[in-house]
Amino acid sequence: MGAIELVDVEKWFGDLQVIKGINLPIQDGELIIFVGPSGCGKSTLLRMIAGLEETSRGQILLDGQDVTDKVPSERELSMVFQSYALYPHLSVGENMGFALKTAGRSRAEIAEKVQDAARILKLEEYLDRRPKELSGGQRQRVAIGRAIVRKPKGFLFDEPLSNLDAALRVDMRFEIARLHQTLETTMIYVTHDQVEAMTLADRIVVLKDGVIMQVGTPRELYESPDNLFVAQFIGSPKMNVIACSTSGESFVLRDHGTGPLGRPERRKAVRLGIRPEHISVVEPDEGHATGRVEVSEYLGADYFHYINCDPIGLLTVRASGASDEIEGQTVGLRFDETRLHFFDADGQVL
Repeated sequence: MGAIELVDVEKWFGDLQVIKGINLPIQDGELIIFVGPSGCGKSTLLRMIAGLEETSRGQILLDGQDVTDKVPSERELSMVFQSYALYPHLSVGENMGFALKTAGRSRAEIAEKVQDAARILKLEEYLDRRPKELSGGQRQRVAIGRAIVRKPKGFLFDEPLSNLDAALRVDMRFEIARLHQTLETTMIYVTHDQVEAMTLADRIVVLKDGVIMQVGTPRELYESPDNLFVAQFIGSPKMNVIACSTSGESFVLRDHGTGPLGRPERRKAVRLGIRPEHISVVEPDEGHATGRVEVSEYLGADYFHYINCDPIGLLTVRASGASDEIEGQTVGLRFDETRLHFFDADGQVL
């Protein structure tokens, strides 16, 4: 079992509060990812769960037991850091079994658990090598293997892929997803990379200034954001946001005889949001707005068009890579009226 619950958790550094009353239940076997901008408190919160940072107020429960005041070694959790932190003079097998050796486990038990972890991580042929003989991805797998041999109730990952190049990050995302399916163990993962969050997580926790802005599945956060911050933080390219008039109707979007864009509660809206893929390029003056394509980025499967729709501003449109090149042209933009998001003056969704 590895159910973890945070109850009214706070963290203070002197007079500075960095974690502000977090309540979060994490089910046994879930892969939860903390995301947010730099300084939002995601790594601090992970270190509090691990016991590496003192909890100023509140409780941290593991399978219903209060572990708030327990030292890291008593929490039955294993942490994988951004740095591999491998002993250069020890072999892969010795690195993986080091914690068991210091705990006084028998050679037979250490060998068995190291072999099991190596099999899961496909490291059997590297057990006799030194870390310097391994690639970055292989070293990260060794660091994960060192955590696996302890048979913890949960794994804590602190930006484990940030030191890898782009290709290796893709490979290691697959490895971690496969590892979670194999072990069926609770994992809490901190990252600044929303692609990692969207592809790996069962649920994502979006943090800002020590406060949870929203918790949900990747689809829930992408399709139904609770607020403007989450709407623009999740998704790449980010959601387009347009100012609305006091009536809630965008101040330059054309009507086309169907009534103002939006829903009954639009009269309270001050911002309208729409994702780049929910805007279609049409002939000039046939859409809800007209603009000039300033820049087009061709990514193979997709085009990202950046369109100046003065006085709305710059809008991003995501189109099929098979469509025609339109950079420099004047085009019309038609919004999918079923995919609009409206936000009030406080940035909350309507």
